[in-house]
Amino acid sequence: MSNPNLLSGNNISCVKEEFPIFNKEIDGKKITYLDSAASAQKPKCVIESIKQTYENNYANVHRGIYKLSQIATEKYEEARSKVAKFINADSIEEIIFTRGATEGINLIASCLANKIIKADDEIMISTLEHHSNIIPWQIAAKKIGAKIIEVKPDQDGNIFIEDVKKLISNKTKVIALPHVTNSIGSILAIEEICKEAKKFGIITVIDGCQATPHISVNVKKIDADFYVFSGHKLYGPSGIGVLYGRKEMLNNLDPYQTGGEMIDYVSIQESTYTNLPNKFEAGTPNIVGAIGLGKAIDFVSEIGMDTIKDHSKNITNYLLEEFKKTDFIEIIGNPKDRLSIVSFLVKGSHPHDVALLLDNRGIAIRAGHHCAQPAMRHFKVETTLRASVGIYNNYDEIDFFISNLKQITKYF
Repeated sequence: MSNPNLLSGNNISCVKEEFPIFNKEIDGKKITYLDSAASAQKPKCVIESIKQTYENNYANVHRGIYKLSQIATEKYEEARSKVAKFINADSIEEIIFTRGATEGINLIASCLANKIIKADDEIMISTLEHHSNIIPWQIAAKKIGAKIIEVKPDQDGNIFIEDVKKLISNKTKVIALPHVTNSIGSILAIEEICKEAKKFGIITVIDGCQATPHISVNVKKIDADFYVFSGHKLYGPSGIGVLYGRKEMLNNLDPYQTGGEMIDYVSIQESTYTNLPNKFEAGTPNIVGAIGLGKAIDFVSEIGMDTIKDHSKNITNYLLEEFKKTDFIEIIGNPKDRLSIVSFLVKGSHPHDVALLLDNRGIAIRAGHHCAQPAMRHFKVETTLRASVGIYNNYDEIDFFISNLKQITKYF
């Protein structure tokens, strides 16, 4: 792969060929995959890196002076460097490997509750959060007597900076928001929000799970204190994620987990902790997952994040346009800026029934509340269908998807 225009127009076949799963059939049908917001498929380079590491270079990291351990350590830390460059972090010390974005948010919420957040402080989150950016803050708030403040979107699903400004008070300690919402794909102005928060010394935590696979992320420009994302949504392995934290913030926090790797000195009565990033990586890490994530970053970087963003935007807009031509689809939300995700209903049907009928035709699409129950209630629904695109999707697949939706409406 060296052609930067592989994703232009319908010419996506070369990229799609990099994903072995699309050469397979299920029940005699080719796979049309429209659930990348839940988890993206994996390119050959990522799959081969996992196999290569286990077959040739596997050992525990940071602990052995023998050659095999040194090679594994070099590859593991090389992956950390790739992540730092990918999101434009100042230092590899600011990159903490986690099991996923969920653990990253739990880590920050717990650490802040233990040391920074006090009773009566306010933690601001939005109605449109994934549950992973709600429940950790609920637990932290209950633990110390803080209060959750809800930023509510308008009827279209927009959250504007003015909505955040109105809720900022002298008690606001943390603002935790998504970069791109997982329920309807709305894009928040997080750079402006973080800039506003800085004026008041408010800590910002950004959930970047739905953003990093589609747009270039520059944590220095965003200026958030913490930014998290998951590897499996970025065409990498599952079980690996990233927590970016501003170095001075991470140094000021105590470890989330303890054990091996994160220590400096241990006696029976007391211990001291090692430096970043190991301070927050207790135990044997997901070595192979981190190396695989590094390969996934190589993959998307070679294509180019600007190219990927254009592709995601074009496919999303095309899907919306085709939906609007029908008389049986209700689109959920109408945000000013939407990327990669469209939630919808087929009138007169239950989302699970539609998803099953589409599955019979080889089309994989999500049905449910998408781990965003408050968002569903905001739009006065219990569940929706959700189509989400990746770099392997094209216009022909959208046409195939719409055609099959039209065909199954006769069952309702």
